[in-house]
Amino acid sequence: MQKLTRSERNAEPLPRDFYLADAITVARTLLGKKLVHCSHEGTAAGIIVETEAYAGHEDAACHSYQRKAPGGEHRTNIMFNEGGYAYVYLIYGMYNCFNVVVNEAGNPEAVLIRAIEPVEGLPLMAKRRGLDISLDRHQGIKKLCSGPGKLCIAMGITREHYGQDLCQPASTGGITITQGITIAETDIAATPRINVDYAGEASAWQYRFVIRTSPFLSTRKHV
Repeated sequence: MQKLTRSERNAEPLPRDFYLADAITVARTLLGKKLVHCSHEGTAAGIIVETEAYAGHEDAACHSYQRKAPGGEHRTNIMFNEGGYAYVYLIYGMYNCFNVVVNEAGNPEAVLIRAIEPVEGLPLMAKRRGLDISLDRHQGIKKLCSGPGKLCIAMGITREHYGQDLCQPASTGGITITQGITIAETDIAATPRINVDYAGEASAWQYRFVIRTSPFLSTRKHV
């Protein structure tokens, strides 16, 4: 398990400028950052170990593919904002996925957070997941957030968080991302994204980024 110092636990949210780069850059640099959710139930947090970049208009795997502007109540409208906002959507009619909007306003890109290493609020995460991690703590903790749907359940992230400003301090409630820990470039692997076979040639683009030795990944496919 990664250990955070007191200063890391109390770190300020990442600044807006961090999110204004392109999706590929942000997806890579989010590794090692700390995702935090403060709620009435308590605080849950984890180190980001797996991300996927979705690169907007020209990326057939991206929800904003070929969309030129926001409109109506389309779920991608928030993606047209400047970076630093939460994009949460439903998959398979039952699971939420948490994404970070990135790039300048008008460039609808996002980064999917696929997995985190739990570091704070483990009992709360286990309760939300309906898991008894006391039976096998090591394996149980690895399963808590090893996938985008599992992550959202464990962290208490719902579509009510859609559009939330991630640059607000966690102490005000809600979700934020803080500095976390430093990850060496040699510890990072780039692979094709998971479950985007529908996207043609874009399915092979190496837009998934992982901490290669982490036991908390959603899958070791391609790693």
